[in-house]
Amino acid sequence: MDQTHASSPLAGAVHDLAAEVVLALRSGDHLATVCGAAGIDEENRTGIAAARVIGADLLLPSVLYGRHPHPGDIAVLDRAVREFPPKPDAPAATAWSHWHMISTLQRMAQPPGTTGTYEEPDAAWLEQAPWQSFTHQLSVLAPLAVPAAPSAVQRAAAARAVDLARGFVRAVRRRDWLQAAGAGRWLAAIGGEPATLGLERGLDFVELMGGHDPRVTLHVRAARLMAEARAR
Repeated sequence: MDQTHASSPLAGAVHDLAAEVVLALRSGDHLATVCGAAGIDEENRTGIAAARVIGADLLLPSVLYGRHPHPGDIAVLDRAVREFPPKPDAPAATAWSHWHMISTLQRMAQPPGTTGTYEEPDAAWLEQAPWQSFTHQLSVLAPLAVPAAPSAVQRAAAARAVDLARGFVRAVRRRDWLQAAGAGRWLAAIGGEPATLGLERGLDFVELMGGHDPRVTLHVRAARLMAEARAR
């Protein structure tokens, strides 16, 4: 594992997993294993924790290209769901991330339903959140910004596209590249942003400035693929 980009084994594993997701998104190779390429299997405790951080984006190449994910990646994500369930007092974003991991596994894995069921969490708190915190929370939940995966979070994002656009600009000005990339991914997924935003060029700038973090590149690449699909 390459530790030159991280200060801890977990941070290094997160970096490596995100980088492999980016490579798979660029190649479109549905047979490639993201986890195997990063040296992670379902017995690797640090790798399982890293998969929990990456969340459902572990299967993002298969989701966006409409292809079957590698069994090894399914096994790692399933293990992450079982090993790291949200605690009763967990933040709402953690509960939503867990829900999305389960729903993605059920939608993509064969056979489905191996992880059991988990009720969709409440999202009413997003409706009244100030646009700054709304953008922050949505950027944390950027893995939910995928097509054909409706949720209360996605509906809240669609109803507040202008707020997300404001948050995107604010994040760029604050040089918070990860938040900007997450907000931009949501805007690409839902549409409805002001034409004056210049999202495509904005995402290019975010990737240029924040591309040392593969999570930034992951969100930007996902945004481009979704924007291209919408334009077709």
